[in-house]
Amino acid sequence: MTRRLHTILAAGAFTLLTAIGPAQAATTVTFWHSFNKTNGEALDKIIAAFEAANPDIDIQGEFVGNYNDIVAKLQAAIPANRGPAAVILEVTRYGLFAQNNVLTDLTPYVDADPLKDDLYDYAREVGVIDGKNYIVPFNSSTPVLYFNKDIFTRAGLAEDTPLKTFDDILAAAKTISEKLGSEGISGIAAPGQFSRWGLVMANDSELIEPKSGEILLDKPNTIEAYQWMASLVHEHKVASPDGVTDEDVGRDAFLAGKVGIMMNSTGNYVGAKKALGDNLVVRPMPCNKICSVPIGGAGIGIMASAPKEVQDAAYKFVSYAASPEANAIWFAGTGYLPINKKSAELPVAVEALATQPGIDVAIQSLPNAHGRARTEVVTWMRSTEYKMWEAMALGQRPVEETMTDFAAQTRQEEQRASN
Repeated sequence: MTRRLHTILAAGAFTLLTAIGPAQAATTVTFWHSFNKTNGEALDKIIAAFEAANPDIDIQGEFVGNYNDIVAKLQAAIPANRGPAAVILEVTRYGLFAQNNVLTDLTPYVDADPLKDDLYDYAREVGVIDGKNYIVPFNSSTPVLYFNKDIFTRAGLAEDTPLKTFDDILAAAKTISEKLGSEGISGIAAPGQFSRWGLVMANDSELIEPKSGEILLDKPNTIEAYQWMASLVHEHKVASPDGVTDEDVGRDAFLAGKVGIMMNSTGNYVGAKKALGDNLVVRPMPCNKICSVPIGGAGIGIMASAPKEVQDAAYKFVSYAASPEANAIWFAGTGYLPINKKSAELPVAVEALATQPGIDVAIQSLPNAHGRARTEVVTWMRSTEYKMWEAMALGQRPVEETMTDFAAQTRQEEQRASN
């Protein structure tokens, strides 16, 4: 080999190594999330924008299922050291992982981040347990009441039909079922767990008191709310039992124009608007005894097991996801609440507020919105609540007996977990 050829080859190799070096050096952040379809498309835009501005960080977003699926898969992955670097966790469930040292304490990151001053109060508070910040909110929501204007009209109900109390809602659902039931149309979708929590709060109670942690599952107002919810299915038959055993069934039936009323997260707004167009009407949740709704949705936590450089890169993405620019894209594309005070001022959010009627209902509900308990027992309680609800809604077991038993079991689980 001539010296000239050797020099050319060596130079070429150096150039090649230089070219591929940055790609090989990029820090990879695996990110488990629960967003597909429309919400997934909005998340992809945010990830792409972040990576364009941060070419040294590769965000590998992985859809792994709903909030329950994420908790189950994370619990299975942790012992095998197969967990992600960052993960979406529903705001009442992250306490299970925070209090078992699975999540990184993000307090030093947040304290040093100017972003914190731009977040709404609820968004700053929702990630904190015992004075430490374990998640930064991403998709925040409240439940709202949706109805199909076309179904209301065909059932003889005016668009301004009162829907402020349990009695109001039941009356409208009965009318729809009586007038249009022969066409396969139900009055209302069986409320999902997020809405069930909201209906308990609207009846001036709670499942678990957020500040003290007192279990309130067997309190009279909680029981009364569950009695009303269960009656929609097994007594008045205005809600399909199929939506009890699978919450997505009720939502999908509403989107298909087969259900008149649905109470669900603001995160369903964009999908509902695409499905129903101008027939979609959004109202606040009922104020049966008081006006009170839960803050829902999820935030992003970072695994304590991730290497420090990966944690640093992950927080950079977390901070960007809560920035005005990213949050405005998310709000306009999904209907989830703004978490950043500056988001609504940006053009994409301004356009959404001007052209998508009803997308602002949840924002209007914020004065009545409250964070929920997020102690370790909440994850167990929420998982167990599904089977308790099914037994009550399907008429398999009396509500008061079920809720009394449920409360006793939850207190036992809380005591077991604390030992």
